[in-house]
Amino acid sequence: MSMQKTSRPNVGLFVTCLVDLYRPTVGFAAVKLLEQAGCTVDVPLTQTCCGQPAYNSGDRRSTREIARQVIEAFEGFDYVVAPSGSCGGMISHHYAELFADEPDWQLRAKSLSAKTHELVSFLTDICGVTEVQAKLDASVTYHDSCSGLRELKIKQQPRRLLGTVDGLSLTELPTAETCCGFGGTFCIKYSDVSLEMVRRKADDIAATEADLLLAGDMGCLLNMAGKLKRDSSTVKARHVAEVLAGMTDTPAIGEAE
Repeated sequence: MSMQKTSRPNVGLFVTCLVDLYRPTVGFAAVKLLEQAGCTVDVPLTQTCCGQPAYNSGDRRSTREIARQVIEAFEGFDYVVAPSGSCGGMISHHYAELFADEPDWQLRAKSLSAKTHELVSFLTDICGVTEVQAKLDASVTYHDSCSGLRELKIKQQPRRLLGTVDGLSLTELPTAETCCGFGGTFCIKYSDVSLEMVRRKADDIAATEADLLLAGDMGCLLNMAGKLKRDSSTVKARHVAEVLAGMTDTPAIGEAE
């Protein structure tokens, strides 16, 4: 499905909890990119968490309550876009199954799921964006988040757009598709396993000698940025949207504001 060039779709931006609480710049970058792509963007004030933490913990009742709020807040938009493969995947792949015994709500959930997309894939696959007007003299490496890669099939989309950033060079991370160990509540329930996973990941990132680590999910970025900082690594971390929007004048993730 591709967006008609003559249309100006109304996009509801699903900000995500981590962007809202830890990295609002990513939200502003997403708005900039969407508007440059010809969209009208709104950010519903009634939005809340996508429900994934409750869902992954087996609390289906709370997840359904959260999902209803999200559906009501966003079902009036042409598209729903999230700067997160994790949240985008939750809404687009798991909402409908929550309402197997509630046909009316399941129909509404399916309708929302069908028009929900991750930011970069929406820009490339739906809006037809092939380049960005951004400049950054830096070497970067890229981590593919599990949800974005495996649920939403996001792999080449960010790389294609990064290839049009003036001055930027991309060094592929050999373990780009390997989980960083965050996994939402996984890193809390299985902290020892999670720490070993991010230790290996941080070593691989540092070995690239890149200036920046980029990814499309704040959970992964906070996890990896924290380990890199504890290791006193020179590699800094940013959300890919910040680079594509040319909004890199703020401190990197985990650095003092």
